[in-house]
Amino acid sequence: MFAQLINLILGSLCDFLSFAFLARFVMQWAQVSFRNPIGRFVIAVTDWAVRPARKLVPGLFGLDLASFLLAWLVQAVYISLVIGITGIYGGVGAAAMGVALVVALIETLRLGIYLAMGVVIVMALLSWINPYAPMAPLFNQLSAPLLRPVQRMIPPIGGLDLSPLFVLLVLQALLIVLGHLRGSMLPFYAS
Repeated sequence: MFAQLINLILGSLCDFLSFAFLARFVMQWAQVSFRNPIGRFVIAVTDWAVRPARKLVPGLFGLDLASFLLAWLVQAVYISLVIGITGIYGGVGAAAMGVALVVALIETLRLGIYLAMGVVIVMALLSWINPYAPMAPLFNQLSAPLLRPVQRMIPPIGGLDLSPLFVLLVLQALLIVLGHLRGSMLPFYAS
């Protein structure tokens, strides 16, 4: 029970930190202004690690690779600890580290999908409830790369945009695939 509690707390902290690094990566990729409450929060949570990492890992094509790498590394450290504690794959060894790196990438992608789902849901809710809310432009700009291609294929029906539902369905399918991949590599993570 104590080990499960530690795993829950440590996993939640690592997921939160990785989520913040991914939010910074996505906000910079979408060229969103960080001059809003969410942007300032993301900068405050991640700046201590991203600034030094940028000296070692330069950006590429406008992508903040340092932020993505940090999100992946946080997950890799956490998965390595879990593998070391459980003793699967013989504890901490070369095979275990390889598995940890691959599973960490899967977990980082999973968190990225959750981030995308959250952005689409908040954007859809804001568009229905209060399209002129101060945070609406931020969520519109973040969700546009996901929704725009679908909106070209599926026009609004009766004035109602169904593209968020389709995007959420596709993202949920990707989560299922990633869950099966993760479960096949680490059986105790089967979802």
